[in-house]
Amino acid sequence: MQIVNDGIGTYFSHIINTLNNYIIGMPTTELIWLTIGLLGQCLFMMRFIVQWIHSERHQQSIIPVSFWYLSLLGGLIVLAYGLHKVDPVIILGQLPGTIVYSRNLVLIHRNNNK
Repeated sequence: MQIVNDGIGTYFSHIINTLNNYIIGMPTTELIWLTIGLLGQCLFMMRFIVQWIHSERHQQSIIPVSFWYLSLLGGLIVLAYGLHKVDPVIILGQLPGTIVYSRNLVLIHRNNNK
């Protein structure tokens, strides 16, 4: 296996150099969209951390409202990125979720207003 022979440091150095070359050659608009996509993905990931902390505090599995807001916001941003890239995998992966997240928020707000 080449990674073991060359060392893990060499492997990570190769990854960083490849990423650097990828970003340097990217047009400004694509760099902005890459940043938007990464922001959406980070927000989407944060929902798991929020849910985990919330559940640990209550010592049971609980999904806080912020989980659904992070899901919706992150999902919509990643969906926008997928639409910009015309990537059917991202579009089809995010579109149904945004509907579910929106519906959960509607149900939560409806029950809170009773």
